[in-house]
Amino acid sequence: MSVTIVIVVLYFLVLLALGVVASRRTKTVEDFYVAGKGLGFYVSALSSRATGESGWLLLGLTGMGWAVGINAFWVMLGQMAGESVSWMLIARPFKRATDRFNSITIPDYLESRFRDTKHILRWIGALVIVVMVTAYLAAQLTASGKAFRDFLNMDFQTGAILGLVIVLFYTTLGGFHAVAWSDLFQGSLMLLGLILVPIIAIKTVGGPAEMIGSLQGAHPEMLTAFGKDGITQAGVLTAIGFISPGLGYLGSPQLYTRMIAIKSERSLIPGALVAILFTLFTSGGAILAGMAGRLLFPELADQEAIFPLLANELFGVFLTGLLVAVVLAAVMSTADSLLILAVSAVVRDVYQKVFRPEATHKQVVMLSRILTVVIALVALAFSLMEIRLVFWFVLFAWAGISSAFVPTIVLSLFWKKMTLRGAIASMVVGFVAAIAWKLTLGHILYEMVPAFALSLIAAVVVSLLDKNGERGEVDKI
Repeated sequence: MSVTIVIVVLYFLVLLALGVVASRRTKTVEDFYVAGKGLGFYVSALSSRATGESGWLLLGLTGMGWAVGINAFWVMLGQMAGESVSWMLIARPFKRATDRFNSITIPDYLESRFRDTKHILRWIGALVIVVMVTAYLAAQLTASGKAFRDFLNMDFQTGAILGLVIVLFYTTLGGFHAVAWSDLFQGSLMLLGLILVPIIAIKTVGGPAEMIGSLQGAHPEMLTAFGKDGITQAGVLTAIGFISPGLGYLGSPQLYTRMIAIKSERSLIPGALVAILFTLFTSGGAILAGMAGRLLFPELADQEAIFPLLANELFGVFLTGLLVAVVLAAVMSTADSLLILAVSAVVRDVYQKVFRPEATHKQVVMLSRILTVVIALVALAFSLMEIRLVFWFVLFAWAGISSAFVPTIVLSLFWKKMTLRGAIASMVVGFVAAIAWKLTLGHILYEMVPAFALSLIAAVVVSLLDKNGERGEVDKI
């Protein structure tokens, strides 16, 4: 057995051990979904960032750095702006409100906030989450298959299945405790890898000045902020599209579950610092690694193979094994959170809260574990089609979730005139618009931009017209 495979096996064993240990602390519904609301700021921040990045970061963003150069830094700018606003302005009132309502999930909060006695927001939220999380998870399993294929010459399908089996084991056993602890471990690996790889890659091409000079000669379009299109309508729209994923950091359920789970409001400011610095080093490192990789590997059939190529060519077997674990960490730290989110939408938000409020903690946790496996297998079926580019597929799912939830959450916290009908309109319009735009005009502008704007407009217009509508618990936000 090679050194690389031994290291990957050891990485898997750590995850399995975390699942076993976490299972001993997972006894209630609150434990399974939000770790008993006892996460410290460092665990919460690293878990949030590891979840938000995914295989999209290690394979997708390095691939974008290889393809478009500094134009990809618009993505990082959007991420950092979104993280800053989220942790410093939105997280505190959101944490305060969810604690007052004793919320475990985002639909819990929305239902309490708007006194939604018919559970309409729960049903809409469950639909959005299950559809988009399945797509999102399929992209992560595709990234797992690519990682095993490109690093270890393993069959793509086998790699996707192996990644899923590991995630399923520790997630079904330990719930959110296992997810948060594994994200801490995996986020640390991602940070290490995305500091180490760009440094060595840039050094290999002769240093920063040599890299810039070589790119200027061979690929000058990679050194312009607006890419090959320059400051034209197409170039500006591309930049706006790259910035706009940052909007998702303002309230996407897979991230804001960490705000519910964090121990106290006092943890939010240090958590913000950790999250922002993590984004700076990891996203910046991914783009720079891709740019250096363009000089080392100018011809690639799949741009998302650049990180595995850099690892295999520039590092010895020990560090290559570690970098395999880094890519898998990016994939699994998101896959586990997505599974918990999707299961909570069905079991907690629909089964328990709508149909079986008398269900015991043991029954809910057991059903959650069963459904975790079912959803994962559905996502696996899609992933085996081998999605072409993880980067864009993840962004589609991200847009669908964010456009439905983020405007609704932000307005619910800061605008007391918002009504239940306004919230319903916001979620429906955001979700439908993201899909419709992707299928029709997605080649012009990233779907997050129009879908997010339409969701906001729908919320405001419907709420203002709904003069006698239910405004909910405005005194508790």
